[in-house]
Amino acid sequence: MALFLLYESASGYALFEAHGLDEIGQNTEAVRNSVSDLNRFGKVVKLRSFNPFTSALDALTQCNAISEGILTDELRTVLETNLPKPKEGKKTKFSLGVADPKIGSQVSELTKIPCQSNEFVLELIRGVRLHFDRFVSDLKSGDLEKAQLGLGHSYSRAKVKFNVNRVDNMVIQAIFLLDTLDKDVNSFSMRVREWYSWHFPELVKIVNDNYLYAKLTKFIEDKSKLTEDKISDLTDIVGDEDKAKEIVEAAKASMGQDLSPVDLINVQQFAQRVMDLSEYRRKLYDYLVAKMSDIAPNLASLIGEVVGARLISHAGSLTNLAKCPSSTLQILGAEKALFRALKTKGNTPKYGLIFHSSFIGRASAKNKGRMARYLANKCSIASRIDCFSEREKGTTAFGEKLREQVEERLDFYDKGIAPRKNIDVMRSALESADNKDTEIETEEVPLEASSKKDKKKKQKGGDDIVDKVTENTNVDSSEDPKSEKKKKKEKRKLDHETEDDEDANGVANEKTKKKKKKDKKVDDSEVLEAASETKKKKKKSKSKDDE
Repeated sequence: MALFLLYESASGYALFEAHGLDEIGQNTEAVRNSVSDLNRFGKVVKLRSFNPFTSALDALTQCNAISEGILTDELRTVLETNLPKPKEGKKTKFSLGVADPKIGSQVSELTKIPCQSNEFVLELIRGVRLHFDRFVSDLKSGDLEKAQLGLGHSYSRAKVKFNVNRVDNMVIQAIFLLDTLDKDVNSFSMRVREWYSWHFPELVKIVNDNYLYAKLTKFIEDKSKLTEDKISDLTDIVGDEDKAKEIVEAAKASMGQDLSPVDLINVQQFAQRVMDLSEYRRKLYDYLVAKMSDIAPNLASLIGEVVGARLISHAGSLTNLAKCPSSTLQILGAEKALFRALKTKGNTPKYGLIFHSSFIGRASAKNKGRMARYLANKCSIASRIDCFSEREKGTTAFGEKLREQVEERLDFYDKGIAPRKNIDVMRSALESADNKDTEIETEEVPLEASSKKDKKKKQKGGDDIVDKVTENTNVDSSEDPKSEKKKKKEKRKLDHETEDDEDANGVANEKTKKKKKKDKKVDDSEVLEAASETKKKKKKSKSKDDE
């Protein structure tokens, strides 16, 4: 059976044909020994065809496709033109040796060419790689190294897929720094309290907040100089006038010792540093919230920015977190407890970093494990949507709907209210996300249209002035059809108003008309009765005359 070798170099695709394999007996050690010697290896393997890439961009696209195990059209044409065509219903008398079994399965599925990838084929491809510049005569010395270096740099850049707004490394660094800042600010603020308590010990009981305490130590300085004139400034810092008066009264009757001016200066400088650190911590938190809204908006809306960032940093990246199953995500951060439980054959932990979420705190003691499992399931869905969704602008519709599902699950555990199904929730989330996208598009379209209109107005500025002058001169002679239409509309409005007035007064008019008709009917009946009576009288008089 003939064996062909596919070698994907940085400069193009190369097909080699191996001869004399029966003599070698397909022994990998013999091949390994013959690879280093070009004379022996050249008798076994010979070049069949070489198809160079057209450009560096073409080389990068081919390299990306092969790394993902995808058969490109160019590679397919190379194989179909240079290899014998396999006949249907008959066994092929050749096989193709490839280095990657993924691309081999793709080739065999699409082109029906049998492929193999084993140690023997890999040793042959290693020999081809070693002596490739000798097989291809058109390549100059140094061309292959340059092509490999350029393709390596471009492939690494494309593999990273660098997007400024989607770099999860910034979130990892920010959450680490936030945790260290919390520890440092707490330890430094405790040091300020201990240091200044030698001078003003009563202030610790009045003010509990660390930032306010550092601010007050910088403002008060020496307690003996604190008078009632500074109550207004103290109220601005503390936010309560009663507290400010209490601080002034405590300073008057303080039991603390006096400090030298140098010691007070050092305390004030240290308090200023603590204030700066706490303010920087606030700015860093705002930065983390903004980055999480860009990188993982659904995960942040579901479980919160800080907990979501901790999950991403513990997993290593958003992609690693998305690849984790929900059972692994549930116990992220509790690895020590897990392995201790496995070693001692005790109970495994129910939750890790997810415990910091408010949902588990709200659940009852018996339902905390269920709630952690359900929340981990929804977090894995949200992270996969954020990582693998192809929407250009991140939407929080899925995260909000998943949060509603978790709330419904809490109500189900507490009150027994049945939650909605996942299919219905996901459909509503898709509809809301599509509606948001359409709203954004409709907002962008009129802005573009208005800008185009402004440009047209600027271009036709002089023409408009001329048109206005001509319109003013020809007002008496002829009127525009638009003005006639406006007049007709005004007439119609007036007609409608008069009809409404007539309708309002119609009821009263009908009543008066009915009364008049009744009066007329009464008068007519009276006249008829009088006429009949006169006729009867005439008949009686005539009958008397005849007698």
